[in-house]
Amino acid sequence: MRTLSRRSLLRGAAGLTTLGAGVTLLPASASARVRVVREQHRVVVIGSGFGGGVTALRLANAGVPVLVLERGQRWPAGPNSETFPRPTSPDKRMFWLGSAPSLPGIPSIPFAPYTGLLEQVPGEGMLTICAAGVGGGSLVYQGMTLQPSAELFQKCFPETLDYAELDRVYYPRVAAMLKLQTAPDELVNSKTYAAARIFARNARRAGYAIEKIPMPIDWNFALRELKGEMKPAYTNGDGALGVNNGGKHSIDVTYLAAAEATGRCTVATRHNVTGVARTPSGEWQVSVDHIDADGTVQVKKILTAKALVMAAGTANTTRLLMRAGAKGDIPDLPDGLGTNWGSNGDRIYTWTNLADDFGAPQGGPVVYGTKDWSDPATANTVIQASLPPLPNLRTTMLVGYGISAGRGKFVYDSAKDDAVLHWPMDADAALSKRIHTRISRIAGSLSGLVDTTAIAANTWHPLGGASMGSVCDLEGRVLGQRGLYVLDGALMPGTTAACNPSMTIAAVAERALDRLVRDDVGRVI
Repeated sequence: MRTLSRRSLLRGAAGLTTLGAGVTLLPASASARVRVVREQHRVVVIGSGFGGGVTALRLANAGVPVLVLERGQRWPAGPNSETFPRPTSPDKRMFWLGSAPSLPGIPSIPFAPYTGLLEQVPGEGMLTICAAGVGGGSLVYQGMTLQPSAELFQKCFPETLDYAELDRVYYPRVAAMLKLQTAPDELVNSKTYAAARIFARNARRAGYAIEKIPMPIDWNFALRELKGEMKPAYTNGDGALGVNNGGKHSIDVTYLAAAEATGRCTVATRHNVTGVARTPSGEWQVSVDHIDADGTVQVKKILTAKALVMAAGTANTTRLLMRAGAKGDIPDLPDGLGTNWGSNGDRIYTWTNLADDFGAPQGGPVVYGTKDWSDPATANTVIQASLPPLPNLRTTMLVGYGISAGRGKFVYDSAKDDAVLHWPMDADAALSKRIHTRISRIAGSLSGLVDTTAIAANTWHPLGGASMGSVCDLEGRVLGQRGLYVLDGALMPGTTAACNPSMTIAAVAERALDRLVRDDVGRVI
């Protein structure tokens, strides 16, 4: 059986032509005979990740009925379930509608089209990894939930966005919703967490402070694995593509579950958005393909709504809006649309250690990190992450990310009828150099490091494209477009200040929804 590492996943699949929120263009013959239905809604939300989940819950709590469109499917987990695919046994569940990994020297593995977890969006100089499924990126992210310092936040975000308020109200609200915990010592000291302990020891030897990373995980599930009460998922690093045993507080089981419990939120799965437009009356029109598991269109829908919230993820929100602007479906979109895009400074390394044995398997997902936040110009965070259960290769993963001034932009390509990201190859050079220095010091002399991002430029943390200040206001209202909102990573100003994006995206969305409920519900929404 062939194995698939995260590095090889980044090299990605033979591409299907995509548009909008992960839209796959289907042959005309496949869609010519499907029926078309029309629906009217008060609020339509495209996407069910952090921004979409927050929006759904807060509007539903305010008495507003919400329809959430999710192109993917539900991925229910529980003790000993087999819902999610395993990284060491690639199958169709990994990939969005048949995209298959391209492994160096190995023929491409064919997979039947399936509404799977991951899609790659190719660009000029950068590959972006996007998630699909109810819960969005929270299904497959490692779970590092970090809050930036006031100094770093104020360097990166508009000065009118009050960090003190976010720190007092909204970051704590997100932490409570996601039930953040750090890994208990009983788990960290167990056999399969040697790599985490070696990383922490080496970082301290290099003069770096170490701390446990808050995670949206009930670690009792991992402790139960140690006792043999469940099959390993955390303790053997087998959760990179979703945790089968449960215990991960992803958006589907937190925000969206609470929203659905109100009776005012409907999550429509396998609803693949193909276009958005503004009607002559000023309402919002969303064209949707309701697809089955292999991507076949069952029904075409034309939805009309008073308010439209774009939360399809950074790449797909931006591409949908740019395509609508280029075709005249939404006139007068802000000129800044597609700009101010950042990669979060992501660098993914493999670390082969001749001095110490990491052992196999390696427990995960993440325990420790080290922050280098003293210089806002190159502030960064480095963490250790486990490999999936493989033979003992004396290898683990190190990941760095941080603040970079480098920015890319999306450019509409009429031949492709799509917006394509253009990324300068040296945009993150200064930050990357700083991260490499730190990772090299942590690894030590008897080690081998491979910067996989240098081999294939990619990011799992895309940010910007419809940023606050140039395209939207602080609450995500698109400038000059009544009833149109952006509330996902596209709203970020190309960075989330040396932290993983999830917590800041959710906190900014929480703040925005308090104001939208106060000011827009009943008038615009």
